[in-house]
Amino acid sequence: MELAKKYIGHNVHVTVDRKLGSKHPNWGFIYPINYGYIPNTISGDGEEVDAYILGIFEPIDSFDGICIAIIHRLNENDDKLIVVPEGTNYTDEQINCLTEFQERFFSHIIIR
Repeated sequence: MELAKKYIGHNVHVTVDRKLGSKHPNWGFIYPINYGYIPNTISGDGEEVDAYILGIFEPIDSFDGICIAIIHRLNENDDKLIVVPEGTNYTDEQINCLTEFQERFFSHIIIR
């Protein structure tokens, strides 16, 4: 979590590998938002730091935005950044609703 906290309030570049409307290759659900990773980073799970992109309503390949929060999974070492267009904000309730398609399977808290 400490590693991911350094991103809050900062501009980040996200490479999107799961575009809005795409199907998860293993679990079959459809992504209702764009989802990707921060290139050249390593998170607690040994993979690149993951990011949900909120406030963009079309499939995209990459995105530059502000990290406003982190979803910290309590039972696994895999934090997710919440990245939005500059000047945009979402409440914790809105973040939970928009990421519920995947986060419902994990105990988590939102860190600001």
